[in-house]
Amino acid sequence: MIRKALMAAVAVSAMMAGSAHAMEKDFRIGILGGENEADRLRNFQCLVDTLPEVLGVEKVSLFPAADYDGVIQGLLGGTLDYAELGASGYAKVYLEDANAVEPILTTVQTDGSTGYYSVMVARKDSGMTKLEDMKGKKLGFADPDSTSGFLVPSVTLPNDVGMSIGEYFGDTGFGGGHENLVLEVVKGTFDAGTTWASGVGDFSDGYTSGNLRKMVDKGIVDMDDLVELWKSPLIPNGPIVVRTSMDADMKGKFKAFMMKLPESDPECFSAIQGGDYKAFTEVTPAFYEAIIAARKAKIGS
Repeated sequence: MIRKALMAAVAVSAMMAGSAHAMEKDFRIGILGGENEADRLRNFQCLVDTLPEVLGVEKVSLFPAADYDGVIQGLLGGTLDYAELGASGYAKVYLEDANAVEPILTTVQTDGSTGYYSVMVARKDSGMTKLEDMKGKKLGFADPDSTSGFLVPSVTLPNDVGMSIGEYFGDTGFGGGHENLVLEVVKGTFDAGTTWASGVGDFSDGYTSGNLRKMVDKGIVDMDDLVELWKSPLIPNGPIVVRTSMDADMKGKFKAFMMKLPESDPECFSAIQGGDYKAFTEVTPAFYEAIIAARKAKIGS
């Protein structure tokens, strides 16, 4: 009887090991929503082509979520191996399960900084030139889980205008991601909207990286049609996160590959990051303490 029990235990262990091995045969990448799906898939195709050989997996699968929360839930559920999150998205994961993912890298801007900005843009022909011109008007946010598109403006704007967002603006709403938000501002659905930008370089170019730069490069927005009304304090660049339970060898290979990517394949690096960046640098959860605290405070408010 004892022998049978031991054999059964060994069989179960073998099945579990086999299952884990099978899981590692497919490297699963979550891609945040907010940009045209075809563009997102095209931007990450370079990883589909190169990572199987690097990691020793049979295939790399892309999962473009409809919104930020789709990727967040995939990470929390352990069905994704890697994703690039905004700081607020990472904070949401951390607050729900601090051990679900590990932040390993973040981007370095061309000026050497490891931060970016939330910027509020409006149509140039609106006649508005500053935040004060938005009093009583309709403000659009990008996504509830976006750092620059919602969390940071929702926390910092009340200090800048001296009252709550509900009191200062006539109305607010969400644009369904950064790209769509800017398009809705151009259409006139919102008087202005908050999106993300490196803050490096010229506004007329859409800066060096960020949503505006990606839209300029795709030819779907003309910066001559927009004006910047407000810019936030510096926000820590979002992390590359990996599933904590991932095989340690695979985790090391992936991190090494990404660290070399800016030099080994600059086009791929630029494509997945959405603009010009200098490099990746290592990060830990400590880098996001302020954003985690802000998200926690926002939830409690």
